[in-house]
Amino acid sequence: MPFANYKFPEGILDHARKEEIIHRTTAMFVEYFGEGVRPYSMVLVEEVADGGWGRADETLTLEKMGMAPKAG
Repeated sequence: MPFANYKFPEGILDHARKEEIIHRTTAMFVEYFGEGVRPYSMVLVEEVADGGWGRADETLTLEKMGMAPKAG
């Protein structure tokens, strides 16, 4: 079963963008493995609370990155 797990900062993706990620990832799995994997493909889009993630030993926030959360 193909599986993808995306993690994004909370509030930067609206519902439509999450759906797009799911559809495009599923299409990629089908392109690589064939149509038979479509019913078994799983795409998980998770939101991580602001400040609950980091890089290079630094806690990142949307404010530090100059990004404003989107409603939705």
